[in-house]
Amino acid sequence: MSDESDDPTVPIVCEACETTSSVPLSELRESLDAHNEKRHDGEEIAQVDPVFADALADAVADDLGLLDEES
Repeated sequence: MSDESDDPTVPIVCEACETTSSVPLSELRESLDAHNEKRHDGEEIAQVDPVFADALADAVADDLGLLDEES
């Protein structure tokens, strides 16, 4: 069983509301959907922090060897 304190947090931003926060990864989709539904009529405005998302994508691609240059 996983302890909730072991759940990593993900930064989210909403430029329209000028807000930022961090939510547990397990609650990410629910938190984004709830914010966007309440504040933006369901339009996907709030999102995972783009800087974080890019860094995560780069780390995953590197880990999978997708960024290795061919010799």
